Amino acid sequence: MGLDDKIKNAAQDIAGKAKEAIGNATDNDKLAAEGKADQVKADAKKAGENVKDAFNK
Repeated sequence: MGLDDKIKNAAQDIAGKAKEAIGNATDNDKLAAEGKADQVKADAKKAGENVKDAFNK
């Protein structure tokens, strides 16, 4: 995976954490859930990157 993809995934994770925090602070369950979902998606992409990186070594 390229550095560009890793940066995008990290940004998605950070954005998800921010959404979740704002949702929790404002008692907005939908926003908190969206933030958590964004984090899960970013984690899945990171796991895929790690597998691809392991095979490229």
